[in-house]
Amino acid sequence: MFGVTSTLNGSLLMTHWDVHHLPRADGKTFLVTGGNAGIGYFVAEQLAGSGATVLLGSRNATKAETAMASIRSRVPDARLGHLRLDLSDLSSLESSVDSLEIERLDAVVCNAGVLLEDQPRRETAEGLELTFATNHLGHFVLAHQLMPLLEAAEAGRVVTTGSFVGKSAELDLDDLQSERDYQPKRTYARSKLAQMLFAFELDRRLRAAGSTVLSVVDHPGGALDSLTPARPVHPAPGGRKFPAGLLLQGKEAGAWPAVRAVLDPAVRGGEMFGPRVFGLRGEPRREPVRGKLADTALAARLWAASVGLTGIGVTR
Repeated sequence: MFGVTSTLNGSLLMTHWDVHHLPRADGKTFLVTGGNAGIGYFVAEQLAGSGATVLLGSRNATKAETAMASIRSRVPDARLGHLRLDLSDLSSLESSVDSLEIERLDAVVCNAGVLLEDQPRRETAEGLELTFATNHLGHFVLAHQLMPLLEAAEAGRVVTTGSFVGKSAELDLDDLQSERDYQPKRTYARSKLAQMLFAFELDRRLRAAGSTVLSVVDHPGGALDSLTPARPVHPAPGGRKFPAGLLLQGKEAGAWPAVRAVLDPAVRGGEMFGPRVFGLRGEPRREPVRGKLADTALAARLWAASVGLTGIGVTR
C-alpha cells in the first residue's frame, strides 16, 4: 500500500510506492499531452483513478473521445476533458491554453511525441523540422503558456517524459533542425534528449526565481505495443511475448514513472524517475541524473537556442 510518514522537520517521506494503490488527488487538475493513445493514454487512465480531473491534450477530438470513453469504462466516476492541442503548430498554443476554463493547473505531463520512421524530413508550417518541433519546441512553448496556471496551484509540476534512447543521443546544437543529415530515429532520440535537458534547466530557473512549480523528468524504459494490455485505443496485440517480456514491458507499466512524478508528495524538482530493473522495466524509482543530462552548460545553450527558434522564454 501507499504510505507517507512525516519526518521531524515536517517534510514528507515515502515509505513505499505501490503502482496499484495510488494516493488520492481529488480536486486537482492534470493535463496529459498525447493522452489519447500510447503511454499518454495509460498516464491519463491511471491519474483518473486518483480522483483528479484529467485533461487529454490531443489535436484529434474523435480520438480523444474514444480515449475518454475507454477510461470511463474502467474508472466510472472519472473526471475528464479534452484540450485541442497541436504541438507542431507553435502559434496555436497560446489560444489553446486560453481556452482552458480553469483557475489553476496542478501538473502538465509533457508526453506527446512523434517518430517518423522511414519517412523523409518534414517541416511544420513555421519551417521547423517536424519531430524536433513537436517533441521539444512544442512543449517548450506550452510550458511558457501554462506557467501562470501552474504557479496558481499550491505546488504545480511540469513532468517531462523523456526516453531511454535519449540518454545516449548526441545533441548537435549547430544542426537542431537536422538539415545536414536527417535520420528519423536519430532525430527522435535527439529531440528526447532535448526535452530532458530542457526539463532540468527549467527546474534550475524555477528554483532561482523562487517559484513553487517543480520540473521533473520521467522515462518509460522499454515499453512495447506487443506487451501492452488491450484498450479501444490499443487493440489486443498478436504474436509471442517471450522473451521480450523478460526484459521490457507494456505501455501501461511505461506510464508508471510519469504517474509517480505527478502524484508522489516526496518528489523534488530536478529529479528523474524510470523503471527499477536496469531502467527498462519494473516499478518506478528515482534515478541518478548524470552524464549529458547533468551538463548545465549544454542545457543552457539548448535553452538559448530554443528561445531563438520560438521567440519566447518559459518562466515569466
